[in-house]
Amino acid sequence: MENEFIQMIERAKKGDKEVLIQLIMRQKQDYYRLAYIYMKNPDEALDAMEDMILKVYENIKRLKDNAAFYSWSKTILVNCCKNNLRRKNRVILSGSIPEGAYADVFQMKDEQLDIEQHLGKINYKFREILKLRYYLDLEYEAIAAILKIPLGTVKSRIHTGLIKLKESMGVSEE
Repeated sequence: MENEFIQMIERAKKGDKEVLIQLIMRQKQDYYRLAYIYMKNPDEALDAMEDMILKVYENIKRLKDNAAFYSWSKTILVNCCKNNLRRKNRVILSGSIPEGAYADVFQMKDEQLDIEQHLGKINYKFREILKLRYYLDLEYEAIAAILKIPLGTVKSRIHTGLIKLKESMGVSEE
């Protein structure tokens, strides 16, 4: 499997668009979840993914470590999301209400909005790391690779971010 993956990367580097799409489709759910965390809108998440696919296609020849394709492409996706948000210069709103029992949905939505509100009060670098870790359940190493920061920085930002989030929510450290 590993050898097949490396061969696919090499073919994509030579301009094979179909192979590149196959590689991306293998992880489409992960890409979508990552984009959705940033964009908070299904259509805008898909737009960011389209931008990412184009940038990956344009720059894949620059990829030095073929085994790092997925972390490299997720970094590009994060940058596309940030650029789209900057371009729109807008506030990220919470997503649409999922189907289900309305009382439960509204309580869940209230809790989500409460957490989003408190996350909004903390510094962006902490908020971003906490969302990647706890919304997407990404490993520390994956976060470090995506954001291009040291592993120790990821760990300290998560620790500090959680402290700041607890302070904002009025939760005491006992």
